[in-house]
Amino acid sequence: MSPDEDGVRPHRPTAAERDDAAIELARIRDRIDELDTRIVELLNERAVLGRRAGRAKALAGRRAIRDPEREREVLLRVAMANGGPLTQADLLSIYRRVVAATRTVETKDRGHDAGPGDG
Repeated sequence: MSPDEDGVRPHRPTAAERDDAAIELARIRDRIDELDTRIVELLNERAVLGRRAGRAKALAGRRAIRDPEREREVLLRVAMANGGPLTQADLLSIYRRVVAATRTVETKDRGHDAGPGDG
């Protein structure tokens, strides 16, 4: 094994350390899988609420689906809640997509509500 930039040879893990790392990796991946399931549930819950908000907007006589001021508020609140390690740019990119996807659900829902046979 060649020395690294500092001239120090990197530690070569023992078989026991490799086994421990493999077990830890499996635990981490299980936890990630659990979180992914929760994230999907939360995103769908958010979409349902977006759909309800869209219906409330329609009943209130608001024609526009997109509310740029509300979207700015959401993004600002998300940015302020970010403690890392995700960068603000990455987190805001994700949330812009979440907002757009929610808007798509709302748009489809409004289009469906206006369709034949509804009412």
